[in-house]
Amino acid sequence: MSKLKTILFGTAAFGIPAFQSILDSGKFEIVAAITQPDKPAGRKKELTPPPFKLFAQSKQLKIYQPNSLKEFELPEKDIDLIIVIAYGQIIPKKILDMPKYGCINVHGSLLPKYRGAACVSAAILNGDKESGVTIMLMDEKLDTGPIISQSKLPVTDIDTTTTLSNRLSQLAGETIVQSVLEYIDGKLTPEQQDNSLSSYVPELKKEDGKINWSNKTIDVDRKIRAMQPWPGAYTFTHDKKIIKIPQVKIAHLPIATSTPGKLFEENGKLFVACSDGVLQIESLQIQGKKQMIARDFVNGNRNLLNTVLMN
Repeated sequence: MSKLKTILFGTAAFGIPAFQSILDSGKFEIVAAITQPDKPAGRKKELTPPPFKLFAQSKQLKIYQPNSLKEFELPEKDIDLIIVIAYGQIIPKKILDMPKYGCINVHGSLLPKYRGAACVSAAILNGDKESGVTIMLMDEKLDTGPIISQSKLPVTDIDTTTTLSNRLSQLAGETIVQSVLEYIDGKLTPEQQDNSLSSYVPELKKEDGKINWSNKTIDVDRKIRAMQPWPGAYTFTHDKKIIKIPQVKIAHLPIATSTPGKLFEENGKLFVACSDGVLQIESLQIQGKKQMIARDFVNGNRNLLNTVLMN
């Protein structure tokens, strides 16, 4: 089989292992790489290229960065395939209809359960025992197209969105080439999704990171892990200072029922009460200061011990 003339669409780092596998396979002729425009980032708001652009530059691919796909014309019309991974924009029908074998998308969850942006966070937040990668044909709607293949992996009790995303990204890299080639060879037949099993997960917002200490320990722990790296889980001191809490673990302390949100120290360790037990805080960051381990917080902020963190 001759090489498949292919255009890659990507923005985030999530897709890089899969794109690398596509290039390494020698089965695809990459005629263009489409990514989003450079955007301001960091405190200085310096114009920063997306990770996929840097990857494409390192591979000497032809790069295009349209502000919108509505008016954008693909650089080549006679193409076999488009592969989209974490691009971040809806692909219009005129582009979807162009490739001989359609547009293929790699989605970081087991469709149809989670459609939308924050599907990795949702798996942690909801206590799912497994997640995975779905390789699918794209249609005009969001994450509704027929499924070509799925690969699964376990979600652990210590996974954050960062760690789970990284493992899903590697899984995509391990499965993308075989799935695409078997689909084109007719060995895999795309299957329609059961829409009755789907839910929509929107992009995370800053306020999604706010902790409610009246919830159960297991739910607060999941929320803190699901909000890493962004927007981060946070709470408020009694004088309205923000405390970011990136890492906790469920503790098994034989203590009397305490007010949810109460912050206390025992044997040099830092704990916070929830509705049904306590969490041990392993690291935290007070507004305006650097992140610190709990022991340093206990030593330097004794005035906050035995106060109640606000929901």
